[in-house]
Formats: sequence, structure tokens, C-alpha cells
Amino acid sequence: MTALWWGKGVESSVARVVARTEELAVIPAPTGEEQARAAVVGAWWRGDGLAEVHTDAVGNLWGRVREGTGPAIVLGAHLDTVFGADMDHATRRDGTRLCGPGVGDNTVAVAALAELGVLLPASTRRPVWVVATVGEEGLGNLAGATEALRRPPVPVGAFIAVEGNYLDKIATRGVGSARCRITVSGPGGHAWERADAPSAVHGTIVLAAEALKRLPPLPDTSVNIGRIGGGEAINARARECWFDVDLRAVRPETLAARETALHDAIRAWRADPASAGLEVTVTDLGRRPAGEIPSDASLVRAASAALRQAGRPVRLVAASTDANAAYAAGVPALAIGVTTGEGEHTEEEWIDLADLPAGLTALAATVSILDSER
Repeated sequence: MTALWWGKGVESSVARVVARTEELAVIPAPTGEEQARAAVVGAWWRGDGLAEVHTDAVGNLWGRVREGTGPAIVLGAHLDTVFGADMDHATRRDGTRLCGPGVGDNTVAVAALAELGVLLPASTRRPVWVVATVGEEGLGNLAGATEALRRPPVPVGAFIAVEGNYLDKIATRGVGSARCRITVSGPGGHAWERADAPSAVHGTIVLAAEALKRLPPLPDTSVNIGRIGGGEAINARARECWFDVDLRAVRPETLAARETALHDAIRAWRADPASAGLEVTVTDLGRRPAGEIPSDASLVRAASAALRQAGRPVRLVAASTDANAAYAAGVPALAIGVTTGEGEHTEEEWIDLADLPAGLTALAATVSILDSER
């Protein structure tokens, strides 16, 4: 590993990242509607002197930071947030905190990408590219990162997912997920006149309880019934009711076993005489592949060394990020951050601007250390 600079250009970079985060955060970017943000970021990158700035087939924005030879080091940050366009996206300062929907997940990371052009050495051995991806959140199912790794503009040797409020953590394990909608349907009818008719709502309650019974809490897994809906009126036997299930696990085989348990619950429910007259259908809502990178891989060593040289602690964790798509593509990958914060996916989200100098320096140092390895 080569000796690293400390703080070269970081003060101006911090000021620029803060200003750009505030500018970008007020532009709504729910999953599937990232174009307005991408246009702003593209203008930044062209003005910053990034080369080959372009948008790919699904809306990812690409730019080259450094030339070089061999497979590229690619850093990606997702443009989309979980917040709809119908809510207030204003930001505010509270001491060193910048508060507002999506500031940490993932606006500040997008704002930080182009600073590699300032903070990296003037030349690198390997090409360095950045990509602002679409479709990371929710039912986007990593569509942008998947396309970016399937058809990149250059061969990719390493992928670094940048998550805004993830400083001090290195996600070396990608949490896989399987999502589906389970819909129960029946004949419906009047609550009194057809009191003997099966209710889709009643059936859904029983089925959901059976599923949760067969999916107990286990290490490195989660189960969530995130949404439920249906029924026509308080005095009607429901014709239809549905619920959305999110299963997660760190290991692919564990995720597969959890899916099997869910379908076992459905089979048991169907066999129960109490469900007579009701039908059930399962609709796939998408999945994220699980995967991991060895803790002694060169990319992990580089990210760990960069954090330590920035005076930060190092924690290896599991997370669901754009890096999952890289694991599925066979590309070494991990996720790191540029600052700290809390409250992601809520309107009370905030990031600590005081941690940006260390975060930006560690980000650039990760690339520099990795690039220096033979």
C-alpha cells in the first residue's frame, strides 16, 4: 500500500457536497422517477470535467473520473429515495446536522461521487468510473445496478456501493430478499344475509398467522408483512384481501428455506377445512440476490485501511444495497458511506456534516489503496 495524503482539497469538497446535497434533496426522486435528479447530476459532472458522461438504457448516469488500463473500479450511488413527490422535501440545518427526507439515503452519496475527481491522485493505474443508479429502493429491485453490471461501458473489476450515512461500516455481505403478494379471494356477500359465506379478510388473517408461525425469528433473517389491504365495506363479507411479504436472509440457502416455509404455510392453509370456498394466489414482487465478499479480499482490506487512516472505526456488516447486484454478476463488491446519520426512510432523517471530511477522504483513499495493489 502506498502512503496516503490527508485532507488534500477536502475542505472545498465538503462545502461543494453540502451545497449539492441541499440542492438535490429538494428534487423528488421516488423509484422510477429519477430523471429530474439525473439531469441535475449530469450537469454537475460535465461541469466538473468528468468524461463520457451519459445515460444508459434504464436511466443510470455514468461518468469517467480517471483513465487507466484493466478492469475499472466503479463507484455507484442510487438516485432514488423512498419518498413520493407529494411530500415536502425541504431541508433544514440543526447544528452540524442536515435534516430532510432522503438526505442520507442517498442524496449525500450521489453528491459526493464527483469529488473523486478532486481527491484522487492525478492519474491512476486502473480506470475509475462513477454511476448514479436508478431503481435501488423498494420494488425497484436493484434494476439500475443490475443493468449497470450486466452492460457496463467498460469491464468492471470492483464495485463500491456508496451509501450516504454508512460511514464506519463496510457491508461485506449482501442481504438477499424475496417479496411477494398473497391474495385471498372468495364469493363475498352481505355480512348478515350471507353470514355463512367465507370472508377473504378472515382467511387472510388465518393465513398470515400460519405464515408467521412457520417463519420464527432466526439469526441473519427477517420476515415482514409490510402491507395489507382489501374488503369492500364493514357490513360485507370481503371478496378479496391481500398482504405483502418481505423475506430476507444473508445466505441464499437460508432465504430459499424461508420461501419454502412460506409456501408450506399456504399449502397447510389450503388443506384446512376452514378455508373452504376461498382461493389464494401468490404474485412475485421481486427479489434481491444474496452474496458476500471474503473479509480478506483486497477490496475489503482497502476500505478497512482507508477508514483506519481516517481515524474511524471499522465494522463489517450485512446490508441490502446495489452491491447485491454485483455479487450476482460475479464482481467483487461492498458498500461504504461518507458520513453518519439516522432516521433513514423517515421524514426525520438527518446526516452529520461534521463527519464528511473523514468520509470523503476515506472514500477516495479506498479507491487509491485498491488501485495501488498489484
